[in-house]
Amino acid sequence: MANKTYAIVSLWFALTIPVIFWDAAYCFLRPRSMVGGDLHWIWKPYALYQDIDYVYGLRAYENGEGFTNAQSTLNVVENFMNIGYLYLAHVAGSPAAPLLGFTSAIMTLSKTVLYWLQEYYCGYCSVGHNDFKTLLVYWIIPNGLWLLVPSYIIWVLGRDITAALRVVDRAAQKTKKQ
Repeated sequence: MANKTYAIVSLWFALTIPVIFWDAAYCFLRPRSMVGGDLHWIWKPYALYQDIDYVYGLRAYENGEGFTNAQSTLNVVENFMNIGYLYLAHVAGSPAAPLLGFTSAIMTLSKTVLYWLQEYYCGYCSVGHNDFKTLLVYWIIPNGLWLLVPSYIIWVLGRDITAALRVVDRAAQKTKKQ
């Protein structure tokens, strides 16, 4: 069975790879990456974001909260899976590509759901101080993309994986009958 690729899947992975590395570097390099740090110039947009989402802010850093860097560590793992998918799908033409892309998308979706649930169960302790417009524009919509697009990728690649498994199952059933 030929390896199918989807522009939206490849584009999502290709566009998010630098964003994820940039975000993880901000987290791992705190406080140097934060406002007042010598490396902050690389992460200027975070001057605003660290006040919108306290997970990225000074309070979480000073309190030694580990969630930010734990999540960033998983983001790096996920990112290498995204790179692996692009290589397997577009260079090697490997039938393993859909499985790796599917797994990476599940990881992305799971981490994002965890992030949202963390906010819900702590009473919106990191983002609840924002007015609705700020929350919508800077937290809900951007983070919502990390729910919607990976969900679509899971559906598309899951459908392909299931179709491939059906082909293998039919072949196995034929072999048993002979």
